[in-house]
Amino acid sequence: MTRKASQNGQTKADRGVKAACDPPGKVELRKKVTLLRGISIIIGTIIGAGIFISPKGILQNSGSIGMSLVVWVACGFLSLFGALSYAELGTSIKKSGGHYTYILEAFGPQVAFVQLWADIIAIRPAGVAVISLAFARYILEPIFMPCGVPQMAIKLTTAIGITIVMYINSMSVSWTARLQIFLTFSKLLAISIIIIPGLYQLFKGETKNFQNAFQVDTVQLTNLPLAFYSGMYAYAGWFYLNFVIEEVENPERNVPLAICISMVIVTVGYTLANVAYYTVISAAELLASHAVAVTFAEKLMGNFSTAVPIFVALSCFGSMNGCLFAISRIFYVASREGQLPQILSMIHVRRHTPIAAVIILYPVTMLILFLGDLYSLLNFMSFLRWFFIGVAVAGLIYMRYTRPDMPRPFKVPIFIPAVFTFTCFFMVFLSLYSDPVNTGIGFAISLTGIPAYYILIVFNKKPKWFQRFSDSVKTSLQIILEVVPAEN
Repeated sequence: MTRKASQNGQTKADRGVKAACDPPGKVELRKKVTLLRGISIIIGTIIGAGIFISPKGILQNSGSIGMSLVVWVACGFLSLFGALSYAELGTSIKKSGGHYTYILEAFGPQVAFVQLWADIIAIRPAGVAVISLAFARYILEPIFMPCGVPQMAIKLTTAIGITIVMYINSMSVSWTARLQIFLTFSKLLAISIIIIPGLYQLFKGETKNFQNAFQVDTVQLTNLPLAFYSGMYAYAGWFYLNFVIEEVENPERNVPLAICISMVIVTVGYTLANVAYYTVISAAELLASHAVAVTFAEKLMGNFSTAVPIFVALSCFGSMNGCLFAISRIFYVASREGQLPQILSMIHVRRHTPIAAVIILYPVTMLILFLGDLYSLLNFMSFLRWFFIGVAVAGLIYMRYTRPDMPRPFKVPIFIPAVFTFTCFFMVFLSLYSDPVNTGIGFAISLTGIPAYYILIVFNKKPKWFQRFSDSVKTSLQIILEVVPAEN
């Protein structure tokens, strides 16, 4: 690993690569994320396949249609609390990297490295692979209908999808952002196609499924936390804009605005989509359905239901694109802080993309996709995301007292981060309670980051032959990828 201090000046190899490639202008990540692009990153990563395929976890655990709608709205507000907390963090600490950066600033490099370690070895590659598998399944479904889709075809299409997304993200920030805007509008169009006919049915008087909507005897208080757990996962993704803060135009204005606008749109969209479903589908039918939007469309729109898998695939592709765009900045920032190899914080001399940070997940994701037990890994690690988000928001509260003079262009009342931190840690506790074995294994995997930190970062004196070899590999990769350290 190379320390941050070594990046302040360019080496002879850096200057050689730069001169050979003749870059136009300053080599850096440019501020190309406008307000609209910021909104598209947030909405495009929050809305995946869940609202179209299986929004039944909340209904199953809330016990009634009315209570499920209350949970949808409540989870929207709780997610808004987290998003507003991140708006304060993002406008106060104007560095990309999201959770990693805020934990680093609040609690130091060791805790931040443990979070980074969990991200690299499991959370991010498994998450990208899962949403990519959903994309492949639904893009192939109309082709193989009415037969099932072969598993190998799904995996090969997944690999092609991941390759395309990584290529676009490597080539151009602008094209990545434009694609994200298009895919976000596609998602909102798909939700509108569900909401408008559903509300029309409601105004026509189709309210039989809403009778006794708050039936008390079906509500089990012990299951309500699980309903909130499902709801919070449905809204996950509001934090991705903070991963690219350095590329946002006028972040003091655009970050809070993008977060508030996005969360209102998603909360209203999710709630109205569920209301629309219940105008046509009963609670029992929704729980039995494998693809709720398809069932809804078959009942109301006939043959148009065959288009639903295409919309779901586009929705998943948007989540893939937004996630990868944001995630690559974690590795870029971690490299800049000296916790990952220096090559990951280098910028393409003409395209101004962190190409090495984008493609670093590619081999790990492919290995997990074809060789790993993907869903077991995701079960081990998924709760850790909420744990580290809770730690980051707790850091906001901590820094209110340890760094009271830090400029805070956007400041939220203290009860907002307090409530959200409690929510995150409650979800972690719920994971420990409901699945102690998998949760314990996940904690154990993440704790391997502690010895890794001391081996790779603290005690990093390496033999001269290894240092020479490392420098040679770095120089070769620089030439191949056409990258140099950012000039800023």
